[in-house]
Amino acid sequence: MDDRQVVRDAKLEELARSIPFFEGLPEESVKASLAHVVTREHPAHRVVLLENDWGSSVYFILSGWVKIRTYNLDGKEVTLNIVGRGEVFGEMAPLDEVPRSTDVITLTPTMVANMPANDFVHLLHTEPQSGIHLAKLMARRLRQVNRRLRLRESDATSRVADILLFLAEGQGTQKTTGIEIPNLPHRELSSLSGMARETVTRVLGKLEKKGLIQRSSDAFQIVDIDALEDLLV
Repeated sequence: MDDRQVVRDAKLEELARSIPFFEGLPEESVKASLAHVVTREHPAHRVVLLENDWGSSVYFILSGWVKIRTYNLDGKEVTLNIVGRGEVFGEMAPLDEVPRSTDVITLTPTMVANMPANDFVHLLHTEPQSGIHLAKLMARRLRQVNRRLRLRESDATSRVADILLFLAEGQGTQKTTGIEIPNLPHRELSSLSGMARETVTRVLGKLEKKGLIQRSSDAFQIVDIDALEDLLV
């Protein structure tokens, strides 16, 4: 076995361990579904998928963050979701056999694993547990969107708190000082929340003064997640 094969096998093992979608699936089925997977590293702000492309692959995030975006009727960019390590994207087009409905852009240097769409669909057909995993993923995303829509008429503090909780639920890491999430650019938080960037910046400052969050150059620490949840009205 040459060095390239060793590196590839190591990356595939990492993929199988780090992606919840593969949890509990038979080892042989996982190995077969990963046989044609290719891993790629993308710099920040790189387009991974474009709206209206055909869905020839499904993508698993090994590291980094991406945003899923579209545009409204006025041509304004709308961020629908931000997802990171362990998440799946691009799974809808192969199932519907229609072109992509959104763009996907990296926010940070990101490593993704590309699985051929046929292998993904075959896994769903042959392993019922994988379909259950996908259904749970869809249900969680729908629940998050519903909550954000419900809060659209709420005050700015509630909406920013909801975005931080949303990111913590999807990609938060428990630290001794609280739950850590990446310190994403305020313009991305603005697009995700549907508010002006200046408003998001002001609310974040207020939350920091109250001791609910702490900020560094590359991360947020949610110090008191219960108090943050209490802000949702």
